[in-house]
Amino acid sequence: MATTDPEASRLLGIYLNDHLAGSTGGHELARRTANANRGTEFGGPLQEIASQIAEDRASLKRLMDRLGVRSDPVKPALAWGIEKAGRLKPNGQLRGYSPLSRVLELEGLVTGVSGKLGLWRALAALTVAEPRLDAAALTSLERRAEDQLQRLHELRDRAAVIAFGAA
Repeated sequence: MATTDPEASRLLGIYLNDHLAGSTGGHELARRTANANRGTEFGGPLQEIASQIAEDRASLKRLMDRLGVRSDPVKPALAWGIEKAGRLKPNGQLRGYSPLSRVLELEGLVTGVSGKLGLWRALAALTVAEPRLDAAALTSLERRAEDQLQRLHELRDRAAVIAFGAA
């Protein structure tokens, strides 16, 4: 990395690898949620968001390569396993997908995309000192994350009305 401070370089590498792990879990959650909602009003928008999350993960990996940050294979593998284990949470049904599942999964995606937005903003703040970071690309990624958040909040609100509207 361009910084001459080895501790700053080490910390940035850890930070990027943590976000890579989060993006792994987020991508798995987005794919599963999109598949579980195929054929519903949620399916199309969730499929589009899942595709964008995959593209954003690829952007992060390219950025890490450009900065010379090696990918830690353990963290993404752990995130993948944690996402799979998260499927075991109670959802109000013994088997299958419930309206509560949709609400909780959308909230999980909101949390993940919020973290991703924080990543892009933190990196944008470094563009002055780090010439390998592309300010325009980071601005584009920020805007896309903001758009994803808006759509996810709308989907979550709709899912909540369906799940709890008659409460």
